[in-house]
Amino acid sequence: MSSPVVARVSFKEQMLRAREEAIVKAVIRLLAEKGFEAMTVDEVAAEVGIAKASLYKHFPSKEDLAAAAMVRVLRRAQDFLRSLPAGDAPLDKLRAAARWTLALQLAGEMPSLPGQGSSLRSTLMSCQPYLDGLLEVREQLGGWIEAAQASGALNPRLPAVAVLYTLYARACDPVLEFLKAGGRHSDAEIVELVLSTCFEGLNAR
Repeated sequence: MSSPVVARVSFKEQMLRAREEAIVKAVIRLLAEKGFEAMTVDEVAAEVGIAKASLYKHFPSKEDLAAAAMVRVLRRAQDFLRSLPAGDAPLDKLRAAARWTLALQLAGEMPSLPGQGSSLRSTLMSCQPYLDGLLEVREQLGGWIEAAQASGALNPRLPAVAVLYTLYARACDPVLEFLKAGGRHSDAEIVELVLSTCFEGLNAR
């Protein structure tokens, strides 16, 4: 029985993929640092070390650049959520998801979400890979939230969607930046402090 034929990727194709990977990584960093409106295509090209014309061969617009970065981050989120042990309690999974999000933000790898009037938002709403990823993440987190509320681990009086959006907000929480700038806590300590305020609240126990 003959072995299956494995298609070989040409050197040129490998180089194109490597360049595209470098572009997306640069965009993720710039979106995290500056946001979509302040980021420029010139900055992306300069960081990757290519001409702007070459960059446009991969992505035809600034919106397409940013959308590719957002899709990449969503896929990382999907992979992370799928990797959580099936036997873990729903609340533990929600904590792990929030911890991962906070760590990513502190590492400068979490793009800022676009505002309501942003041209990027319109592009994302017509980007099927982004919408599919967002739906999967929403359903996964939503299921864990409902299970945690049913078990009494989370306040059942809170609408599940309010809990979901509270977790989403951790992806762009300015508290992390303020605490980091203060220089009194390590990144790991900052993550645990924000997790505590998110899951335990501010009331004295």
